[in-house]
Amino acid sequence: MTTGAPPPTAPRRSRARTFVPLALAAWLVLEIWLLTVVADVAGGFAVLGLLVGAAVLGAVVVKRAGRRAFANLTATLQQQTGSQEAVPPGRAEGNGLLMLGGLLLMLPGLVSDVAGLLLLVPPVRARLGRAAERSLERRMNAARAGGLGDAFQQARMRRPDGKVVQGEVIREDGTRPRDDETGRRPPLTP
Repeated sequence: MTTGAPPPTAPRRSRARTFVPLALAAWLVLEIWLLTVVADVAGGFAVLGLLVGAAVLGAVVVKRAGRRAFANLTATLQQQTGSQEAVPPGRAEGNGLLMLGGLLLMLPGLVSDVAGLLLLVPPVRARLGRAAERSLERRMNAARAGGLGDAFQQARMRRPDGKVVQGEVIREDGTRPRDDETGRRPPLTP
């Protein structure tokens, strides 16, 4: 006997879940192939020296960018407490991309080293940062209103196995319902 309900379908797999593993595998194969080609031409010790040198340079870049980010954080916190003058603009730009460049240098491989070296060039880093910022703004503007707030809204509901899932309801006006006369929320119990 049929109930008229459509058969359940499996959720569609996103493109990112399909292509990211394939791209990662292709990148690894390219890196290994390129290392073997360069090792045949220049020799194994030259490739080893290149990889070690890139790893050391990457560690220095990451350490320097981390110190710069920590100094910017300290200066910002001191500025907010009123114990220091304003931080000059532009000083904090690019720490994340600089760290990414250092991490790419530390990865063994020539393609990642070239990408890491490109991120060390200030105009490339600035242009990539602006492009990422514009992309993020477009995505944030395209997101539906209340999307993030809806993700955090919780409710008390029953699971199919009969257990009660504890949560908190936040009304649209920003108030929370109170269960007792003292105005306190009841404790969450397992």
